[in-house]
Amino acid sequence: QVQLVESGGGLVQSGGSLRLSCAASGLTFRNYNMAWFRQAPGKEREWVARITSGGTTYYVDSVKGRFTISRDNAKNTVYLAMNNLKPEDTAVYYCAATRDYTSPRDVSKYDYWGQGTQVTASS
Repeated sequence: QVQLVESGGGLVQSGGSLRLSCAASGLTFRNYNMAWFRQAPGKEREWVARITSGGTTYYVDSVKGRFTISRDNAKNTVYLAMNNLKPEDTAVYYCAATRDYTSPRDVSKYDYWGQGTQVTASS
């Protein structure tokens, strides 16, 4: 059974930092492209960042220069380091796994999802 378990969320002041982790089990982690999405109340789930199985990274424009996605295949874990957090970053953050390479922002292309972790940046 595949499980993705996020951790590291919390409440920080605007300008603060957090590091999210997503521990994967039940899949051959190194073969999967991993991504972080977020969903704010009343909004659609939004793609934030992606790291391919080969380590190439991609980001939505609004987080470029502030967020860094990384992975540790030995630990079956993907991370999202978030710096200079803004109130508009407030959302539930989800990690997701896929072997698809065609549509990184398309939620339907992801096979597995975590349960989410809340990130709140207060103004």
